Amino acid sequence: MDFGKKDFMWMAIGLVVVILGYVLMSGGGSADPTKFSEDIFSFRRINLAPVVVLVGYGIIMYAVLRKKD
Repeated sequence: MDFGKKDFMWMAIGLVVVILGYVLMSGGGSADPTKFSEDIFSFRRINLAPVVVLVGYGIIMYAVLRKKD
């Protein structure tokens, strides 16, 4: 496969979006292990972050499968 500058640009954008999704998914833990934190069930971690990760992987797939110039 021959990747051009545009392909690598799209792959880099997709990688940044995937990393952003995983950052959105992180956190929500409690400093005290005996206490349960309800923050792990927030909209950001349950709904938004997985969608962002999937969009990022979709961008990477587009970069790999797009028709070359």
